[in-house]
Amino acid sequence: MSRRIDYYNDPDAPPPNSLVPSVNVAVTNEAGALLLIRRSDNDNWALPGGAIDLGESIPAAAIRETLEETGITCEITGIVGTYSDPKHVIFYTSNGEARQEFSIVLTARPISGEPTPSSESREVQWVAREDIESYQMDRSMRMRINHYLEAAGPYIG
Repeated sequence: MSRRIDYYNDPDAPPPNSLVPSVNVAVTNEAGALLLIRRSDNDNWALPGGAIDLGESIPAAAIRETLEETGITCEITGIVGTYSDPKHVIFYTSNGEARQEFSIVLTARPISGEPTPSSESREVQWVAREDIESYQMDRSMRMRINHYLEAAGPYIG
């Protein structure tokens, strides 16, 4: 099984060999709960998201990735920030790709669908804000979610 390993400021991290624009989406329902997935490749909880395909806009990629990973169709409502820290390297064991972080995090509201796992998500849940801290996730994802929850304006990093 292919694994994803996140490194941060780690001298043992492989040197990056790719940079792939990607999106994550903070989808919040009417009760204020946040849509999270439990990733199949590292068992961590995360916002839905993934790579932006050629010929695809940022919002279109966000909507597509959210639907693919969660079963929820969403409408984009705003931006949390940009994340491009070269100290964060994501290594994929399947092909040796060592990707430098490059993600745009958007906000959204659900339009339709029910939380449904996929090949990329073992679990999909609406998580109450007060429960998010108890979910295991990578430091970069926790930072993105905290920036969303703080609503301090777009983060640029």
